[in-house]
Amino acid sequence: MFPTLGLFQNLPCPDKPRCDRTNCVFSHRPDLTRIPVTPVPVDAPKPAPASKPSASQPTPGSSKSIPAKRPVSSPLRTAATPSNGTTSNEPPKKFLRTGPPQRPVAVPSGTQTSSNGVPILRISAAQSTVAIPVRQAMLKTLYDHFVVLYEDISRFNPTLAAEHALKQEEEVYQKSVKSTYRNAVISSVAALKRRPKPDSMSHPSVGTEAEVLAREEMRKKMQSLKLTAAQLEPYVLTLDELKQWGYIIEIPPGPGGDKPHEEGSIKTCERCTEKFMVKRRDEADHCRFHWGKPFSSKVNGEKRRVYTCCSRTTDEEGCQTGPHVFYETSPEDLHRRHAFTLSRPVNPHHDSALEVVALDCEMIYTTGGMRVARVSVVDSAGKDVLDELIQMDEGVEVIDFNTRFSGITAENHVTAVRPLASIRKSLDAIINSQTIIIGHALENDLKTLRMIHHRCVDTVVLFPHHAGPPYRRALRSLAKEHLGRTIQAAGAAGHSSVEDSVATLDLVRWHLLNGPKPKPK
Repeated sequence: MFPTLGLFQNLPCPDKPRCDRTNCVFSHRPDLTRIPVTPVPVDAPKPAPASKPSASQPTPGSSKSIPAKRPVSSPLRTAATPSNGTTSNEPPKKFLRTGPPQRPVAVPSGTQTSSNGVPILRISAAQSTVAIPVRQAMLKTLYDHFVVLYEDISRFNPTLAAEHALKQEEEVYQKSVKSTYRNAVISSVAALKRRPKPDSMSHPSVGTEAEVLAREEMRKKMQSLKLTAAQLEPYVLTLDELKQWGYIIEIPPGPGGDKPHEEGSIKTCERCTEKFMVKRRDEADHCRFHWGKPFSSKVNGEKRRVYTCCSRTTDEEGCQTGPHVFYETSPEDLHRRHAFTLSRPVNPHHDSALEVVALDCEMIYTTGGMRVARVSVVDSAGKDVLDELIQMDEGVEVIDFNTRFSGITAENHVTAVRPLASIRKSLDAIINSQTIIIGHALENDLKTLRMIHHRCVDTVVLFPHHAGPPYRRALRSLAKEHLGRTIQAAGAAGHSSVEDSVATLDLVRWHLLNGPKPKPK
């Protein structure tokens, strides 16, 4: 048996009354009953006055003692305590499980091109699983093929190839991994080579691979949907709604057509708001004006009104020169230029009229105000049934062909041989009083045709502006958003009434498939 060192002789035996150990290492002295404890100073937490620093902050000269509790400013306690002061049972956020790690996403932050027009990826290398030089090289390859594809339409939008190359590269990156990225780009290039070259911005070949596929799917769905009067009945505007949206619902008083033009009269110019004498095109006086619309914009925190055509403010000089023109809205004035008539009644024996049509017109400025110069009508399947240029009435002379918006030039308008009265007879063959006419801001088309019709479906009403009436969404914007189609993109070459009428028809089809159900009337 080893001798004891006496290390526990100052500690009382815990089994002192019942200890049966022969050589107990603890003390059995009767005067030793308590375990000696070394005193350690302890500071209890005290509430700090509002004007003094927190109790958790040490002050000069204070005792460096062990605190009774972990101070509130402890990182672990702070992480587990919500900001409202209540105690949370959740573990610190750094220890929370947040699910499987997500793949790094690296997408371009904006379109930026080099000196040769190739778009540049503006992304962080740390956020991309594929090396940035590799992606940039693949982007250039896509861009080169988009340039070839868009050769015939690049004049309408010079940056279109760069924009679509960026989008296409992003689509490929999102659906591939590092090992398949190059092959995915090569497949996209092969698909681009197979596409036919587009001749307009609304051609099916325009867009990225995903956009083209989505558009084709939607086109097939809409083509399979043949519009009928029964389907459209809930969307037909009531007489009160027609009035609210500016339709003329009854023939204005007076004989009609008694004053077809205002040549020699004094009118207010719609473009510059100055008074002028109405003169025909070769003799007309000119003014400076903005062809775009003013909108509110903030520059350096200052709100101001600028024009969409040139970004100049409303108090600056116009950006374009053109002849003085005037525009009339009063039903009585319009009736005096050319008489209004109702759409013909239904023929009970034999009627060639269609159930549903979509209609659009193009207008030009004349000595008789704004007059219709082209009308296009398509049936419920989108097939052309009428597309005619219209000759002006006798005595009415052209002031401005308004080509940027009408698409009509002096060269093509000279081929018009039929006046409005003759065109109305052609319209009567396909439209009667029960035909449902589809249009965008259709009241303007019916006014310029001098037609009063009560069964109308207007995409302005189906797709309302977020600010409510009288604000309206542009047809171009609606076609881009819902159909993935670019229309009215010919710039100064103008619009096409056939293209617009088909787009309007397809918007109604889209609304029937995807839009909210109509409210009962």
